[in-house]
Amino acid sequence: MEFSEIDVKIAGARGDIKLNRPAKLNPLSTTTLNELVSAARYLDTLGNVKVVVVAGSGRAFSAGADLASFAAADTSAAAAREAADAGRRMAEAIEAMNAVTVASIHGHCVGGGVVLASACDLRIAADDTRFSIPEVDLGIPLAWGGIPRLVREIGPARTKELVMTCRPFGPDEALAAGFLNRVVPASDLGAAVDELVGQLAGKSALTLTATKRHTNAVTEQMVGTMRAWNDADSLVTALRDTESRAAGAAYLKGLGR
Repeated sequence: MEFSEIDVKIAGARGDIKLNRPAKLNPLSTTTLNELVSAARYLDTLGNVKVVVVAGSGRAFSAGADLASFAAADTSAAAAREAADAGRRMAEAIEAMNAVTVASIHGHCVGGGVVLASACDLRIAADDTRFSIPEVDLGIPLAWGGIPRLVREIGPARTKELVMTCRPFGPDEALAAGFLNRVVPASDLGAAVDELVGQLAGKSALTLTATKRHTNAVTEQMVGTMRAWNDADSLVTALRDTESRAAGAAYLKGLGR
């Protein structure tokens, strides 16, 4: 398949999905989100792929949602909701893959990038990673199924704190919270991911997928993600709310944007 904003490669039992807009720190535009859905479904048709690594090219994993692409979208109500819902569809497609997914995280992992990482089964981060969830400062709710996935991984109290305060946090805190499986020196990230892929690729696809499905079924009963369909409505509403837009504008002005 041909993609414009991501790269997809297959080598034996390993697949790689790499966000590929490094000059802008791999923002998640509607095009990128839709391509991630297509890539996930394509890789599911390849029975030999057991592990898929999700990464970002250049200096970052992802700078999060590409707000410019959403602002440029058709302004009709139906089109606005469709664009707002693209991230949820992406997260569900990544999470539903037959293969075990491994997020390889470095540099900045922001907002929607955190949601993408949370949709993966396993996560390894470089020690130079900086996480942040700035949506509330931008005057929008964290959407795309991000809230239930964070509650599932790090619990409700820490989810509320990180999402509502928008404070950045480092990989050591993310590891202690249970969001990450490992933190490694930046120079060792590729080798650590390769090692994990090697450990998984030597096992049977049936038992890997069965374990993934069993675990996901248990967590879905604990913290359901299907209700995230309504996230798009909250996001579209916030984009039209006067106070929310003023808050977002003030935040961006403070950043010099």
